[in-house]
Amino acid sequence: MTTDHASTHTEPLPSAAYTVLSPRKVLASGLTRGPWDPQHQHAGPPIAMVCRAIEAVARDHGLTHIGRLTANLLRPVPIAELEIEVDTDYAGRNAAHYSARLLGGGKELARFTALAQRESEIVLPAELDGHPLPLAPKTPGDSAEQRMPFGRRLPGYADLVENRIASGKFFAGRCAAWFKLQRPLVEGEDASGYQRVAVAADSGNGISAVLDLSRYLFVNSDLTINLLRRPVGEWICVDARTLLAPNGCGLAESQLFDEVGLIGRATQSLAVRARG
Repeated sequence: MTTDHASTHTEPLPSAAYTVLSPRKVLASGLTRGPWDPQHQHAGPPIAMVCRAIEAVARDHGLTHIGRLTANLLRPVPIAELEIEVDTDYAGRNAAHYSARLLGGGKELARFTALAQRESEIVLPAELDGHPLPLAPKTPGDSAEQRMPFGRRLPGYADLVENRIASGKFFAGRCAAWFKLQRPLVEGEDASGYQRVAVAADSGNGISAVLDLSRYLFVNSDLTINLLRRPVGEWICVDARTLLAPNGCGLAESQLFDEVGLIGRATQSLAVRARG
């Protein structure tokens, strides 16, 4: 596969995806720009920022594993100042349920629910069905670098992440791609494994597209991530495929990996429309 990571925009790239203004408010930079509209963010980065806020609350309860994160995407997220609210719905000894809201421009943009769990060491039997956990199709080192096929004129998501193709190819059916943050999510912070997954997982719909982006819109209205363990390392692999129905609806489903092996799955509900 041809390596193509160049961009044609000449303005300096922002140093990070977000600037934290207060415990509840953040300011998005152009690195969050998505493929659908130059004024709107790719959903991955703001979902990751809400995950960051949920992680902070969960740590106060002694819970360090995010077992599930669901984002209900109500409106496009502008590249602007955002506010994040997190509520604890229930917190017990071993698990807690949280809800969150993302707000901007006087509107509610997205709603979230999450499950956080307590981690503890356990010795597993030597032989279990489905174990050892499967690996991604290829390692990052064996995968070809490939820039996302959008956002060359303005800084955006394709500049925030580095991609390497483990199988298939972008926007041509089933595809497995590695993602690594090239710039910080927040200046001066190392993104957690959960935040890295959130940045990547919302791209399953795009990398496995089966329709021509210039002729069709296929926007996801939600994202659910289920993780069986803590992601480790800088690289996250999204092995995705898109399934469509003739009623204008569809589903993108992804297996998620780090370099150690399977970490979980993600699903996205799709709304499909012809452009024009």
